[in-house]
Amino acid sequence: FALGFDFVLNARADFRLAFHGRSLQVIAADDQHLVIAVFQVNAEHRVGGHESIGPAGDETAGQRIGVEPALDFAGWLCNQNLRRLQVELVELQEWIKQKGLRVVVLFEGRDAAGKGGVIKRITAELNPRICRVVALGTPTEREKSQWYFQRYVAHLPAAGEMVLFDRSWYNRAGVERVMGFCTEQEHREFLRSCPEFECMLIRSGILLIKYWFSVSDEEQEKRFQDRINDVVKRWKLSPMDLEARSRWVEYSKAKDEMFKHTDIKQSPWYVVPADNKRRARLNCIHHLLSMIPYRDLKPEPIKLPPRQKDKGYVRPPITDQTFVPEVY
Repeated sequence: FALGFDFVLNARADFRLAFHGRSLQVIAADDQHLVIAVFQVNAEHRVGGHESIGPAGDETAGQRIGVEPALDFAGWLCNQNLRRLQVELVELQEWIKQKGLRVVVLFEGRDAAGKGGVIKRITAELNPRICRVVALGTPTEREKSQWYFQRYVAHLPAAGEMVLFDRSWYNRAGVERVMGFCTEQEHREFLRSCPEFECMLIRSGILLIKYWFSVSDEEQEKRFQDRINDVVKRWKLSPMDLEARSRWVEYSKAKDEMFKHTDIKQSPWYVVPADNKRRARLNCIHHLLSMIPYRDLKPEPIKLPPRQKDKGYVRPPITDQTFVPEVY
């Protein structure tokens, strides 16, 4: 590659070639740069081309040089970075397990802000017995009569566990406040007691990290329209979501008041700009990894033991078993 790739990229760069007729596209990327070179072979079999260099995650790079959108270079680069971060998440998981850490991560934000998407990417390669997702539904009548934080306390982690809350006790400051599901007194009490509750968790040894996913009005409307038109996403759009959109300003005021009382030094809010889903996911996971100091605990080399020898075992007839039809 006489393109100076080795000058721009570091040693962890990934390369990809794509041939399209007389066009050769070379893509190289590391965690900081994206380099795209496009070569055209003319009738005299001469090769000419040009390069585009931009920051990682730059979705306009392909458009600047006229690359076919179907190739989705930005998506490919995002997957490369996501894969690297997921490997680090596995290392973090082992550290949490070995050191007996207790980690709680809260994901809050407006509807369709991308909370579920980043949670799905975090947990994709992790052990569900170590990293659990908690997404509680509407409280029962019995739970409504309890101390407000009680039903959340039941899901806090034990040693060696990480719990991801897809929405949390902050429902009281958001949906319950705006929709009138709690009284004014209950809301004021929440704002007063929540910082004390979180400080108590932190003093007990729990690592508490809070994320707020921020999405613009225009982007939320676009995602709602996508959910309406996509049959596999339609379930994500509830009547409550539609009502919440009609109260956009009220939610903004409730969020500002919530931040005023709960964005404290001991447990600050970390805001994730989420209009670009891909960047939001990568930035959030990268930040999460930076919040918990860890080292890669290299496991001992694994060697498969020899299979047990067959000493007269006779398998029952296949006709005695019921199989799933091979439709595909």
